[in-house]
Amino acid sequence: HARSRAPAWSCYWSCIFTRRKFVTTFHGTYQINNSFKKYYNSVMLKSKLIIAGSNFIFNHINENYNNFLNQKNKLMVIFRGINLDYFNSKNISENKIIKLKHDWRVNDQSFKILLPGRLTPWKGQEIFIEALNIMIEDFNKSNFQAIILGSDQGRNVYSKKLKSLVDRYNLSKKITFISHCESMPLAYFLSDVVVSSSIRPEAFGRVAVEAQAMGKPIIASNIGGSNETILNGKTGFLYKFNDPRELAKVLNSIIEFDKDTLNSIGNEGRKNIIKKFDVESMCDSTLREYKKLLNI
Repeated sequence: HARSRAPAWSCYWSCIFTRRKFVTTFHGTYQINNSFKKYYNSVMLKSKLIIAGSNFIFNHINENYNNFLNQKNKLMVIFRGINLDYFNSKNISENKIIKLKHDWRVNDQSFKILLPGRLTPWKGQEIFIEALNIMIEDFNKSNFQAIILGSDQGRNVYSKKLKSLVDRYNLSKKITFISHCESMPLAYFLSDVVVSSSIRPEAFGRVAVEAQAMGKPIIASNIGGSNETILNGKTGFLYKFNDPRELAKVLNSIIEFDKDTLNSIGNEGRKNIIKKFDVESMCDSTLREYKKLLNI
């Protein structure tokens, strides 16, 4: 069972020589800017069972790789899942939260906005910073603290660009950059709302699912997997991607919610993830398909 392209090519030939069953999980959009790249990616469609991690990926495969699909092979959706015991607010240590607040200099009186994800342009950190500036300038909202959590992974130029943007808008007291967090459940627990501001489609979007599992409202761009994992207006809010003004408008509305409303949205989010995106369900579905493939 291969989940990425280089190992998949090795698995593909090995399975031919050994007459073993071959399974793949197609979990990303990959680049398809030339025919060689598309052929390289197509190894993910050479298996007897092709698993798409979301309906978005299922449609992406059919739209872009139709000529590589073999009707004898099975293409199906099995949603990715997360560990609901790990991402559970009831299992959070109060002492660890106190320490994290101290380390990140979090003010309990402020509205805390978390943007997790590696620092790369397509994750939309620039849009997020623009939106926070609009919130202050146009909506007169300043009682917030934003945390941009993620490593630049060597993208020093982009990291400096983001910090320059923060300085230009005089937001250095409002935005904190954190490069690493050992426990993401703690980071989610600390926040009042979580944002996923990607400007390219997320194949699945773990941030949206993890945030809901932790009982936190999620705001995400209306592209890719987020459309499937978020119940808009119930467990979170979708906004027009690449539009900082729209994001600012949604953030402004949520800041005005009282604690009971935020908790209600969070509770609905937790229910949504338990119902659809539990890792145990993902594993059970996968094992059932293995048995079918092996005729057990």
